[in-house]
Amino acid sequence: MKFASRLVNFDVAPGDPYRPMATPIYQTATFEQVHADSFGDYDYSRSGNPTRKVLEDQVASLENGTRGFCFTSGMAAITTVTHLLKVGDEILADWDLYGGASRLFARVLNRSGITVRYVDASDLHSVAASITPATRLIYAESPTNPLLRVLDLKGIADIAHAHSALFCVDSSTMSPYLQNPLDLGADIVLHSATKFLCGHSDVTGGAIVVKDPALADEIYFLQNAEGSALGPFDCFLLLRGLKTLKLRMDAQQSNAQAIANFLASHPNVPSVHYPGLPDHPGFDLQQRQARGGGAVLSFRTGSPEAAKRIAEKTQIFRISVSFGSVNSTISVPVKMSHASIPLELRDERALPEDLLRLSIGIEDLGDLLGDLDKCLNEI
Repeated sequence: MKFASRLVNFDVAPGDPYRPMATPIYQTATFEQVHADSFGDYDYSRSGNPTRKVLEDQVASLENGTRGFCFTSGMAAITTVTHLLKVGDEILADWDLYGGASRLFARVLNRSGITVRYVDASDLHSVAASITPATRLIYAESPTNPLLRVLDLKGIADIAHAHSALFCVDSSTMSPYLQNPLDLGADIVLHSATKFLCGHSDVTGGAIVVKDPALADEIYFLQNAEGSALGPFDCFLLLRGLKTLKLRMDAQQSNAQAIANFLASHPNVPSVHYPGLPDHPGFDLQQRQARGGGAVLSFRTGSPEAAKRIAEKTQIFRISVSFGSVNSTISVPVKMSHASIPLELRDERALPEDLLRLSIGIEDLGDLLGDLDKCLNEI
């Protein structure tokens, strides 16, 4: 079946004789066992829950993986990946990362004896030259957040595997509808399920999908041992949101493309970052490894003061730190989603203070353009 059909045609309740159309919410902590000396399929919801199992299988299928795992947040998913490493190991990460990931890498992993170094992962030669014998994981987003840089996922995967390292891709800005990193050689793909997978700003969650059975077993062990699995009611909401992923993304991406074109031609906008624009440096690569530019973009405004005024004057774009919802949002990354980046890293990365990030929703395009145009003309 095509992707749109797969979103709504799957076994929503394996083994249920009543054949429900929607997955039941197994809102239970424990399951009664038949025998006192052995477990059945489910025993304790931290270890496994039928609602979560349906969701995890569906996410794995959509990413063309063999096994999926859902967590209480995107950060919980990222943290689980880092726990695949041990003392003395090293992560080589692209420098343009979500602020929460940067905070985890700089202020938590250093307590565990794991080193994190940064590289411009858009330069494959730099990636290859930066690997050391201690490198066990290469970690990157593509497109990146908030600068929407595009990385060569297949190229990085080849380098990682040549050095016996894992390659993990945060594909939150794309969703499985627009990009499948596992098909490009990544070992791990993860999502902040809070964003496009859910799409309605009512679930905080994370997801990991892998192909390798041994790696899957290790991630399951960590999920169970650390108690980071997503609860059944949130799994139910996420399953419901997933069913409209293609419809939402088609509308959001179409709006985003039109808004990017509009901003690129506006006299009060110095630059636009959107991989769907032909003059974007990663446009050709994005066309090869993904199915469009997505629904997140960012643009420079000329000054921090202008960025603040625009964000606060918009009527339809709501100021919010997240992205991926059916509602359009606006934020100043350096003050919001990326404010948690340690100061020394923030200075090193020189994240523009006049940058605005937009997450485009499903509203009427004319209303969105009119809202932005009015604010830009009042700078």
